Amino acid sequence: MSLRSRFALAFALVSAVVAGLVGVLSYQAASDRIGQEIDRTLSSATASVAAGETGVLTVAGVPPEDGGRGRGGDPGRAPDGARALVGWAVAADGTTTFIGGRPVPLPLTDTARALAASGPDGATDSTQFTLGRGTYRVLTTALGDGRGALQVAADVDDSERVLRGMAIEVTLVGLVVLVVAAGAGWLLAGRITRRLVRLTAIAEDVSAHGGVEQEVPVDGRDEVGRLSASFNTMLGRLAAARAAQDRLVQDAAHELRTPLTSLRTNASVLRRVDELSPDARTRLIDDVQGETRELSNLVDELVELALSQRGEEAEEPVDLAAVAQHAAERVHRRTGRAVHIDTDGSIVHGRRQALERAVGNLLENAAKFDGDGDGPIGVRIRRGATTVTDHGPGIEAADSARVFDRFYRSDAARGLPGSGLGLSIVRDVAEGHGGTVSVSTPPGGGAAVGFTVDAARLLPSSESDHVEVSPRSITVGAT
Repeated sequence: MSLRSRFALAFALVSAVVAGLVGVLSYQAASDRIGQEIDRTLSSATASVAAGETGVLTVAGVPPEDGGRGRGGDPGRAPDGARALVGWAVAADGTTTFIGGRPVPLPLTDTARALAASGPDGATDSTQFTLGRGTYRVLTTALGDGRGALQVAADVDDSERVLRGMAIEVTLVGLVVLVVAAGAGWLLAGRITRRLVRLTAIAEDVSAHGGVEQEVPVDGRDEVGRLSASFNTMLGRLAAARAAQDRLVQDAAHELRTPLTSLRTNASVLRRVDELSPDARTRLIDDVQGETRELSNLVDELVELALSQRGEEAEEPVDLAAVAQHAAERVHRRTGRAVHIDTDGSIVHGRRQALERAVGNLLENAAKFDGDGDGPIGVRIRRGATTVTDHGPGIEAADSARVFDRFYRSDAARGLPGSGLGLSIVRDVAEGHGGTVSVSTPPGGGAAVGFTVDAARLLPSSESDHVEVSPRSITVGAT
């Protein structure tokens, strides 16, 4: 069952329950009110008869003798608007005497006999019975002291007919309300669920065909509007992720093609290895080893890039000095280069492994281009900004805008190992933390490459927030 049908059914059921409850309560209230009115009439007539005023039993325009055949006959009918009354006296021994009004035989119940025989003065009992086509309500009142009782009855057939008509009308109105409520619920549910239906259709299309380029119209600021806006945001992220994935696959395919082609060519040459001179075989083996090493590095960096984009690592308070020290120790083991860290004690809220990967890539890049340098590589950390400085040939102004692009390698870097993904990973980590990347040339030459994080991620516990604290230095690999 669709959501719209459920809404319509719910509207119909609620309306039917409310209409039925109102109808039943209205019918019961009307019935009680009419019964109370009849009982007051019978009580007043009984008091008059007890006082000897039997004329109250006579229906205007209808002789008391008319319309009946004695105590066992069918009752006559009173004129429209008149209520026919009947009066009987019940002796203490149970005998009855007709007093006046319509000559209708009244039933003498055991309770009525008991009231006539020994009931206290004013004690009453009400009952209702049907005779022929008429319905009568009987009030038996004890006179006390063994004087018997009086029975006064009123024709309530018209009242019963009104109540039956009211019950039919209430039922019909309830059915009409049910139909109208179902129709109104269907229309209203259509308006309510229209945006959900549209959102469902788009979600199904995305699931079936992957059409993440679609956009859901955002109407209103209610829950559905917020859901539509969130869905658009999700589609935008999916589209960006797909574009990034496609771009990564295309770039990776392009970069992998060169070493694979070289390896394939060298493999063909290896078929004739016996025909090669020793020097040619040595150059061939060195070439295969170099291409294999480059291919391995490229795969490793592709894996790092993919992991940096997933962003599934939990965020936590990260001491950038500790991150830089761990990365410096790893680079020192690989390259033997010393690293000097100048830090202000910044602590940021971020992903520890991603930040360490970014600092490590900056240090690896600096060690590669400053391979013959004597001094240590410098790392400077100030208020969440990390900058790595080397004393190499520096970065040309024309290359500064592109060094963070994937697989980009300047002319000076083409002869060096690497795939051109290291700085791209740094940019992804920085952007994942709301920051930016930068390239500059320090006064002494070389290159200063770094990244920042969003200022909101700098935690209050950072020493950089205290003016009195001086920066501290850490040197890794000093001899």
